Amino acid sequence: MLRVIDTETCGLQGGIVEVASVDVIDGQIVNPMSDLVSPDRPISRQAMAIHRISESMVIGKPPIEEAIGRYHGSPYYVAHNASFDRRVLPEMHGEWICTMTLSRKLWPGIKYGNQALRESLQLEVNPPADLHAHRALYDCYVTAALLIRIMQTTGWDAAEMLARMQPKSGMDTFPFGKYRGRKIEEVAKRDPGYLKWVLKNIPNLKADLRSAMQHHLAE
Repeated sequence: MLRVIDTETCGLQGGIVEVASVDVIDGQIVNPMSDLVSPDRPISRQAMAIHRISESMVIGKPPIEEAIGRYHGSPYYVAHNASFDRRVLPEMHGEWICTMTLSRKLWPGIKYGNQALRESLQLEVNPPADLHAHRALYDCYVTAALLIRIMQTTGWDAAEMLARMQPKSGMDTFPFGKYRGRKIEEVAKRDPGYLKWVLKNIPNLKADLRSAMQHHLAE
């Protein structure tokens, strides 16, 4: 299961006013959920003009720390510009996949906003009729359709999408262990189980080493 999640906020610095998600299971969009949320700061006029969520709509709503519980439970969370949603949300115990990052790799030279990709890729999207772009649940449907297109185009599963997001690293040899000095690419082909063991059991790996190992395992 992949849970596509989206937030609407008080502005670029955060302050969630809405959270929503849909699940993608076997290429189908299911289990829509959404909640208006009482934010921890005023809603900026600029943000309100985009999502049209007013202060009166969120009065008496639960804070995000209370609302977020029912969104837990997925091994993978997917968002468009995932670094933003991940930053503003409480910690979600799962891996994060970014459809914007993957789209940049797959379709260079176009615009990467959710609606722009919907149009350029001619995505089939059927969001709730009473919502509009930049409401969280509406945007979840667009991102989910984009995710399905990415998976259909590439054949990648969740683990491979996650690995493909990692930047290529300048590190190309093992700095320790029984393969010290050997090419990571070579070890990935010869003994992938060792790389998987290292990734699972050594939590304090340097980021560039972890990235290089994940990249070569995905190839």
